[in-house]
Amino acid sequence: MPSVFVQGRPTASYPPLAPEARRGAVRRITEVGEEVLHKPCRDVTEFGPDLAALIDDMFRTMYVAEGAGLAANQVGVDLRLFVYDCPDDDGVRHVGHLVNPVLEPLDPAARRLLDEGEGCLSVPGAVMAVPRPDRAVVRGLDKDGNPLLVEGTGYFARCLAHETDHVNGQVYLDRLSGRERKAALRQSADRRDEVLARRAANAAAFD
Repeated sequence: MPSVFVQGRPTASYPPLAPEARRGAVRRITEVGEEVLHKPCRDVTEFGPDLAALIDDMFRTMYVAEGAGLAANQVGVDLRLFVYDCPDDDGVRHVGHLVNPVLEPLDPAARRLLDEGEGCLSVPGAVMAVPRPDRAVVRGLDKDGNPLLVEGTGYFARCLAHETDHVNGQVYLDRLSGRERKAALRQSADRRDEVLARRAANAAAFD
């Protein structure tokens, strides 16, 4: 089994950080409650240098924030797009971006739900158990408009589902009970300053 998949395809070797991050700039991460996170995003219809530059910025922002995935509306951009650099449960690394992603429905008889911890860069510092299928298949496009299909299992399946939720205007808090949501927001209130300080330090040290 290859140790790295880039854009859903096996790759012999890959640098510790996606090359896009070296070209990008850090953007502010939106937080739960901001309107852009709570409405479906628009389809990407223009493919070119502006989209590529946004992807560069998103990779850099994701790494600075120590995330495994980041959607465009998490940097305030109302577009169906996310980037990721995430391991699966077998230690295989998955790196890439997806434009206009659509999560394929799974056969209920063949899927298994995993109720495991999940966080979100837009809810800084909070981690809550969220049930997600142990497999995900997402179809979309790359930055040049070419079709893509990305499959994931375990933690990477969780990442794909989480990020697709984002472009559909959902955050993981929407999958929690009212009591659990309040607990997550309390966690975030307690830890937010510490998390943002660490991000600022990471940004200063990135180069």
